Amino acid sequence: MNNLEEFVGSHFIYDYANGWTYEFYVKNEDTVDYRIHSGMVGGRWVKNQKADIVKLTDGVYKVSWTEPTGTDVSLNFMPKENKLHGVIFFPKWVQDHPEITVCFQNEHIDLMEESRLKYDTYPKYVVPEFGRIFFAKNEGKNNEKVISQAPYDGMVDDIVNGKLTFE
Repeated sequence: MNNLEEFVGSHFIYDYANGWTYEFYVKNEDTVDYRIHSGMVGGRWVKNQKADIVKLTDGVYKVSWTEPTGTDVSLNFMPKENKLHGVIFFPKWVQDHPEITVCFQNEHIDLMEESRLKYDTYPKYVVPEFGRIFFAKNEGKNNEKVISQAPYDGMVDDIVNGKLTFE
């Protein structure tokens, strides 16, 4: 049942119904990379996030993880239908101080952990949203080029229009 062959290597860009734009790469069977292009934490990017990745049924995949910020995320991808549903559980401190997280997280793990201890984590800010996948391409497994730089204005258009590729 948990055959991830079709899903691993998938690179998606999608908009949530609330207007936030995210980019997501399924690096391998237990690791994801992502960039956030707009929304509360637009400008944030992360590499090598360990995640639980499962195939729920044909064409439906669930990816779940907890970030060093204390944010919990669970995403259900339906790539054949170009849609997903995600639930993000932001700790109160991220809602109150999102600017702290807008960085390349991998270089600021200590700051994320320090902020998690310094500020309130509850109540959580829960964001359940449907999303529309408008870009999907398989970039291959463990392709370090896919998420390798900070998001910039126009990056989504550059990727969608083929001006920025990851071969």
